Amino acid sequence: MSRIWIAFGLTLFAGMSTGIGSAIAFFADRTNYRFLSLATGFSAGVMLYVSFVEIFFKGAESLTKAYGEHWGHWINAAAFFGGMLLIGLIDNLISSAENPHEPHTKEEIAPLRDASAPLPDFDAIAADGKYAVPGAHDHRVPEGRLLRMGMFTALAIVIHNFPEGLATFLTALQDPSLGIAIAVAIALHNIPEGISVSVPIFYATGNRRKAFAYSVLSGVAEPVGAGIGYIALWFFAGGTSGLIPPQWTGVLFGGVGGIMVYISLDELLPTSRMYGRGHDSLLGLVTGMAVIALSLLLMK
Repeated sequence: MSRIWIAFGLTLFAGMSTGIGSAIAFFADRTNYRFLSLATGFSAGVMLYVSFVEIFFKGAESLTKAYGEHWGHWINAAAFFGGMLLIGLIDNLISSAENPHEPHTKEEIAPLRDASAPLPDFDAIAADGKYAVPGAHDHRVPEGRLLRMGMFTALAIVIHNFPEGLATFLTALQDPSLGIAIAVAIALHNIPEGISVSVPIFYATGNRRKAFAYSVLSGVAEPVGAGIGYIALWFFAGGTSGLIPPQWTGVLFGGVGGIMVYISLDELLPTSRMYGRGHDSLLGLVTGMAVIALSLLLMK
């Protein structure tokens, strides 16, 4: 039971880091984009290294014990690409303006902290979704639809954060030392996400307090998703010990690896490139890999 609480605590820590990003967006005099670039690159490095060096092989180990060498590796590979497919489908169901993983420009963020800052010229943004300015999103909303868009954005955030919370929780449940690494990576990834969450809600409602509150609460979706996912897995496949059987653990590890690789390549690295300059992204990426490699070696 103590391991379950440790896993839940790490997931809560990772999820609530959206509040740090939201605070940066609303209260800092200026956003340190280079820090965001290094942080997201670092997070990507941790996720990629852990996915390919630890999680993928842990999944294979569990599945080969349950299904044999041949089918165990096939199921592990299928779970890995299934995780990528799942998070990819979620991303494609949500428009870029409402997607919390989409970066936003300085012009979009400025009105959050400064009421006198001019709103971006949305009329200059192409109606077909191909934006005139890279990273800019058309947040115009017809009269009478503001609340509905705000609620849809909140739902989009919850859907996005569920898989991340479950990934952190299950990893920490099976291997607490590995769970710490994943929790730190997700926490760093959630800092710029907290900024991105605030932007569409602010433009949908015009209310800074509401945007800040929603962005902070969005992090709660991760521990909630972890709890719901764990209860569902325990109900359908768990034993009296409260732990997930090895064959399920293997499939979940494969899926978690796929989710984290997708997040790293499709979201974190492009975001890092947008926020940084020069080789900031690469520096963050390699540093993340080196730090997590050293940490895992010291913990063995």
